[in-house]
Amino acid sequence: MFDKLEAIENRFEELNMRLADPGVINDQEQYMKLMKEHAELSEIVEKYREYKSYVKTLEDARSMLKDNPDKELEEMIRAEMREAEEGIERTEKELKILLLPKDPNDEKDVIIEIRAGAGGDEAALFAAVLFRMYTHYAESKGWTTTVIDSNPTEIGGFKEIVFEIEGRGAYSRLKFESGVHRVQRVPATESSGRIHTSTATVAVLPEAEDVPEVEINPNDIEVDTYRASGAGGQHVNKTSSAIRITHIPTGIVVTCQDQRSQHKNREKAMRVLKAKLYELERMKHESELAENRKSQVGTGDRSERIRTYNFPQRRVTDHRIGFTLYQIDQFINGDMDELIDALITTDQAGKLSSGEEE
Repeated sequence: MFDKLEAIENRFEELNMRLADPGVINDQEQYMKLMKEHAELSEIVEKYREYKSYVKTLEDARSMLKDNPDKELEEMIRAEMREAEEGIERTEKELKILLLPKDPNDEKDVIIEIRAGAGGDEAALFAAVLFRMYTHYAESKGWTTTVIDSNPTEIGGFKEIVFEIEGRGAYSRLKFESGVHRVQRVPATESSGRIHTSTATVAVLPEAEDVPEVEINPNDIEVDTYRASGAGGQHVNKTSSAIRITHIPTGIVVTCQDQRSQHKNREKAMRVLKAKLYELERMKHESELAENRKSQVGTGDRSERIRTYNFPQRRVTDHRIGFTLYQIDQFINGDMDELIDALITTDQAGKLSSGEEE
């Protein structure tokens, strides 16, 4: 590990020199490429230098302890040594995490699909709750949300809704949301106070725009136009601006009707199709790896129940890691970081454990 860290630090210093070169500065394409690499290495280098600082402090303290018989000073030196040892242990763990292979999708924007499952109108209302939850979470991060397609119900729910969240690191924070979400609560329409259980399915797809491996043959798609409609069948507009794209080889169907322009709807529908095809290939690859290694936070399969929102008990439980929060109101209003951090930590621990076994 430390040979690798030395090589990274040397490369970082080399980048510093090259970025100060007028020839590189004048070549914008090369300059941006080197700046990106510099930014990727900076956190590791900073943490490695912190680690080395603790090591030097410990070595100096040991040397002072050997040479100085003063009892009062000895206590101060030993306290400094304990602090340095704790720092070494902590930064070494942090360095191991920083050196884990990066998910190439982590910095990407995401496309999220929410579909009402079992539970009829209550499931559709729960889908709307999830949509608002992710919207509020995106707002808290300074990200933007754009609806791509939706099928609303007359009472304020969604049979399905597809939307995009744009923001650096969106996929890294939201990728573990894929799966079946279950809600247990008393519906507003329930007069007897009986608790109902409903479900909604969430799929999180990394934005696949400009990904070279996702190429769509124009002969493989069928494009249909139709009039956009809202709840109750009311037409949003009088023109056929909504787009339906069918990918013939896979049978994937994508619709987009939230923009008034047919061109914009087609553009967004193609982005969703690319994301789905990219995800299809990624899941094939993941299933091959799963025979040897399975993530502790689950496979991300849409059929897997991942979380329960129990309103009477005010709790949110993630079944993959056995983590429960008794702050359901804050959570569904977008305060999701504590659970998301726990999912990421568990995933990192699983990867570290797998790496040590290998």
